[in-house]
Amino acid sequence: QVQLVESGGDLVQPGGSLRLSCAASGSIFSINVMGWYRQAPGKQRELVATITSGGSTNYADSVKDRFTISRNNAKNTVYLQMNSLKPEDTAVYYCNAGAYTTAGYLALWGRGTHVTISS
Repeated sequence: QVQLVESGGDLVQPGGSLRLSCAASGSIFSINVMGWYRQAPGKQRELVATITSGGSTNYADSVKDRFTISRNNAKNTVYLQMNSLKPEDTAVYYCNAGAYTTAGYLALWGRGTHVTISS
């Protein structure tokens, strides 16, 4: 079974930092783009950041200069370092990956990890 599992969500004070991790497991040959999305209460899911297998990155304007996405291709893992966190960063953060598997190309989603920014 191919799956993504996120970790690292927590309750943090404004101005604090968190590091999210997402590991892909199962019968995976390779992963193309990996990314993080988030969904705040009452809002639609939105892109946070993406990274290609070659290391090219893309960020939402709201997180540029505060968040950094990185990945370890050997471990099929993607990370999101979040600094200078704001209350508006509160959301469920989802990992996404485009993976070549024994079942073909799959768009994978994790179940999400909760990030709450509050004093």
